Amino acid sequence: MRRAVFACLVAVAAATFGVSGGLPAEAASHTDVLHVAPDGHGTACTTQSPCALDTARDQARKLVPGAAGDVAVELQGGTYRLTGPFRLGVQDSGRPGHPVVYRAAAGQTPVLTGAVRVTGFTRVDAAKNIYRAKVPAGTAARELFVDGVRADRDRGTRDPSGFSVTATGFTTADASYTRWTDPAHVEVVRDSGWKQMRCPLASITPSASGGSDLTVDPACWNSNHTSVPHPGFPFNGAGLPTLDGITWLENAYQLLGTPGQFWIDQNAGYLYYVPRPGEDLAKADVELPQAQQLVDVSGTPGHLAPLNDTDWRAVYTGSWGYSGGRPLGDLNADVHYTSADGDAVSYTFDGTGIQMLSETNDDEGSADVYVDGRKVSTVSGNGPVRLAQQAMVSVTGLAKGTHTLRVVKTGGTYLLVDGFTVIPDAVTPVHDITFSGLTFTGTAWTAPSAAGYIDNQAGVLWDPTTRTPTRIPAALQVHRGQRITFDGDTVAHTGTSGIDLADQTQDSAVTGSTISDTAGTGVAIGEVDDYYQTDPALMTSGNTVSRSVVRFPGQEYADAVGIWVGYSRGTTLSHNDVGYTPYSGISIGWGWGWASDCTLQAKQGLSTPCAHGTSYAGDEHIVGNHVHSVMGALFDGGPIYTLGGLSSPSEFTGNVLAECIDGCNMIYHDEGSSQWNTHDNLVRYGNGSLWVNLWTPSIHDDAIHDNWSDTAAYNNNGTNISFQQATVVDDGNWPAAAQAIIAAAGPGTPPGAVADDDDLRVSYSGSWSSSGSRGVGDLDNGVHYAQHDGASATISFTGTGVGFLTETNSDEGDIGITLDGVAKGTVSAATPERHAQQKLWSVSGLTDGPHTLTVTKLSGSYLLVDGFTLS
Repeated sequence: MRRAVFACLVAVAAATFGVSGGLPAEAASHTDVLHVAPDGHGTACTTQSPCALDTARDQARKLVPGAAGDVAVELQGGTYRLTGPFRLGVQDSGRPGHPVVYRAAAGQTPVLTGAVRVTGFTRVDAAKNIYRAKVPAGTAARELFVDGVRADRDRGTRDPSGFSVTATGFTTADASYTRWTDPAHVEVVRDSGWKQMRCPLASITPSASGGSDLTVDPACWNSNHTSVPHPGFPFNGAGLPTLDGITWLENAYQLLGTPGQFWIDQNAGYLYYVPRPGEDLAKADVELPQAQQLVDVSGTPGHLAPLNDTDWRAVYTGSWGYSGGRPLGDLNADVHYTSADGDAVSYTFDGTGIQMLSETNDDEGSADVYVDGRKVSTVSGNGPVRLAQQAMVSVTGLAKGTHTLRVVKTGGTYLLVDGFTVIPDAVTPVHDITFSGLTFTGTAWTAPSAAGYIDNQAGVLWDPTTRTPTRIPAALQVHRGQRITFDGDTVAHTGTSGIDLADQTQDSAVTGSTISDTAGTGVAIGEVDDYYQTDPALMTSGNTVSRSVVRFPGQEYADAVGIWVGYSRGTTLSHNDVGYTPYSGISIGWGWGWASDCTLQAKQGLSTPCAHGTSYAGDEHIVGNHVHSVMGALFDGGPIYTLGGLSSPSEFTGNVLAECIDGCNMIYHDEGSSQWNTHDNLVRYGNGSLWVNLWTPSIHDDAIHDNWSDTAAYNNNGTNISFQQATVVDDGNWPAAAQAIIAAAGPGTPPGAVADDDDLRVSYSGSWSSSGSRGVGDLDNGVHYAQHDGASATISFTGTGVGFLTETNSDEGDIGITLDGVAKGTVSAATPERHAQQKLWSVSGLTDGPHTLTVTKLSGSYLLVDGFTLS
C-alpha cells in the first residue's frame, strides 16, 4: 500500500506543474488561479493571502464565463476539517475543454477530512489496558482511526456457540449477556453467502431457562429474517440468505479488551479504546469521523425512480381493471389495464418531464399522448413478445411547473399502466470539474446503527422503510455529472464508500487515483433502478476507471466490492489494481436474468410466464486489470463478476485474476450474463476455484476463448456459448504470450518501499499456492507458500536494495538466495515459534538499475513468501 500512496503523490506533484490535463506550457498563462489554505480567510485568494475553500468556489463561479482557459483552485498543504460536504452545483461548472480544477499546490498534500481529533485519554482499566477520552454526548460514530490505522468496534468471538433462533431473535443458556451495558446499541452481525446482515438489538433479558434472550430490533428482524425483500426481476435478491445465526456480536463495553478495538458510550459521551502495542495515546493522532460526505457534485434532477401505477396522482377514467400479484416482472407486481378504446389515465405532476411504464406484447395496441391538453405523440405497445416495464411514454423538456399527462387508448386489445417517473427539474448536468492530487479521509455513516444493514448484494441495500434499493453513501458523491474527473487523488480511511458516479453521470473518470480502506465500495458507477431508460440523456454512460489502485474496500460492510458498476453503457475499467476484498473484486451488471428470454428462464427452472424486460446496459470494456486477493470474508463471488443481460457486445480481456481466498469463481459470468467476449485473460492461484463458471442456461451468447489458467476446471451450462478451454499451464511456466498479459496488467509498476507476495513483479516457479485472511500478522494478511524443495520465487525490480519478508516457524527450513544470478548463500526460517513479516535477508548499496532476487526452498515443510522491501 505504501508504494501506491507514494506513486499517487508523485502523480500529484506532476499534475500541479502547469495546467491540469497536460496542456502546453504557453497555456499556463491563460489559467486563472485562486489560492486556498486550511486557515484561509478574506476574498483575495492569492498566494500571500489565501482564502477559504468555499470562498474560492464562489470566486471561480464568477471567473468561468470570461476565462480564457481553465480556472484553478489551488489548495495549500494541511488539514481541511469539514463538518459537511463541499458542494458544487451546475453554477460551478467549467466549460468543455476548460474545467474548473481543484488541485494540490505543487509539492504539498492537502487533506480534506470529515473527522475530529480526539485527545485527553486516560487509562480507566489497567487489567484490560482500556483508555477513555471525552466526546460529545450522542456521538454515534462507527469508525475510528489511530495514526492512520483503522480500529474496529469491539466484537465478540466469531461464530459463538450456544445460540439458537427464536421468533424475535436469539437465545442462549449463558446468563452473562443480561449484564451487558446499553444492549440497545449492541449489534448482531451475520456473514452468509454473498451477504452481510446487521441488526441492532432491542433488549437483552433473562430467559425462562435462566439464560439470555437477545431480542433483535423488530423492524430490522423482519427485513433481515422474517420477511426479507424479494421483489424478483429486475432487482437482484432471492430473499436469501437470512439472518439465521450470529457470526459475531458487536459494540458492548463488556467486549473490550482486544488491542485496536473501541467502544463509545453515547449516553455519557466517552470513547473507550485499547491501544495496540507501541501506540502512545498522548501523542497519537486519533481521528473520529463525523461528516458523511466530503464532496457533493450535483446536477439536476437528482435520483429518478418510478412510482407505482397505484400512485394517488394517477386518475383512471373508463372501465379500468387492476391486477396484482402478477409474476411477469411488473413494477411492484401489479398493473392497471383496460380493453376499451377511449379509456384514459391522467397524471398531474410538478416538473419538466414524465415517463410512463407499460408492457409490450402482441395483444397491446396504440395510445395517444397529451400534455396539458395538447396531443404530443401516438405510441404503441405492440410487440412480438411480452416485455415488462417498458418506457412507452417519455416526455421531457417541459417548462418547470405543473403539468398533466393524459394517455388515451386508441387501438389493440389492451393498454397497461405500470408506473410513472416524474422528472422534477430540467436535465442539467454539473460538468467540467476536475479534482487533482487531493486526499480525502474520515467520513461516517451511522444509519445502520439505528435501522440495521438490510443487504441485497455488493453494497446495494434495501431501504429499511420503503424496501426499495439504496446504496452505501460515498465520501465523494457525483449526481448527474458530466466530464467530472478525479485524477491522482487519494480516498482513504472512510466509514462510507469512496467515489460514486451516480444518477446517470456521463463521460466522467477516476484516473491514477488510490482508494483504500473504505467501509463500503471503493468506486461505484450507475444505479440499479433505471434499467428501463431509452433516452440517452437519462442513462449512465461513457465513464472510466483507469490506472487506479482500489484496495481494502468493505472494511465494515463485507459485501461491498472494489469497483461496482450497475446499469451503464460504455463503461471502461482499464489497467486498475483491485485487491484485498472481502467479497468480489469488480462487480459489473445488475438484474440477474431479467433480460434473458422466457425460454432461457424456463431452462433455468424459473417460473413461466416469466419476468422479462430490457436494459440499456452494454458496450462495456474490462481491460488489463489486476484483481487479486479476493473473497476474504464471503462466498459466491470472484475477482471479476458479471451478471445481467447486455444490449450490445462487451469485452473482457487482458485481465490477471489471482489469489482467491474462499468461495470463488475466477471468471464469474453469473445469471443472465450475455454478449461478453472473454479472451486473453490469465487466471492463477484460484485455490480450487473454477477458472470460469457459466452455471445456468440464462447465461447466453458469450464467447470464451484464448485464455490462460493454472487449472483446467470449469463449468459451462450456458446457452449458445462459443467455448474454448483455456491453455493450462503448470508450475508457473507461463509462455511468452501469457507473460505479456501479466506485464501489461494493472496500472504499471510504481516505485515504493514494499512489494506484497501477490505483486505482479513477483513470479513463482514450481508448485505454489496462496493463502489469505490468515490473521497471523502477514503483510496484507496473506502469503504464497510452497511445499516442494526447488520451488522458487523471483522479484524483478529497479533500485539499490531489496529485502525478503517471510514467516519463520518450526515447520520451515533453509532458503537459498540468488541475486542477479549469483548465489548469496542460505538463510533459515526455522524457529520454535511462529513470527510473521520477518526480514531474513536483505542487501543495500546496489547499482541503481534492474535487478532480480530469487528465493528457493531447500528444506523444511514450507517456504512462505510474504513480500519484499525495496529501495
